[in-house]
Amino acid sequence: MISAPRPRPPLSEPRITREDSDTRGRWVLQVDGQEAELTYSRLSPARIIADHTGVPSALEGRGLGRALVARMVEDARAEGLTVVPTCPFVRAMGQRHADWQDVIEL
Repeated sequence: MISAPRPRPPLSEPRITREDSDTRGRWVLQVDGQEAELTYSRLSPARIIADHTGVPSALEGRGLGRALVARMVEDARAEGLTVVPTCPFVRAMGQRHADWQDVIEL
């Protein structure tokens, strides 16, 4: 008897790390040996530019991009940062989530 393939389990509490330097940085999420990321550059001590969100096609549809943006918002709030979204995905997420608009400039 052949059974149907099991659906992928939802991603539970992804572990997101942050790499930061004086001028650039990124939030990184590793799943199944692949890396999703949200990159940024520093505009000033209180402002960053979110310039790219990348999720490998094999990992799409699992909420990884949203998890990266949520972590960015959490860190920005904690550090008193404002985010300028040049990345279309970050901008769209900011428009969709009114509760993030205190951090994401639209």
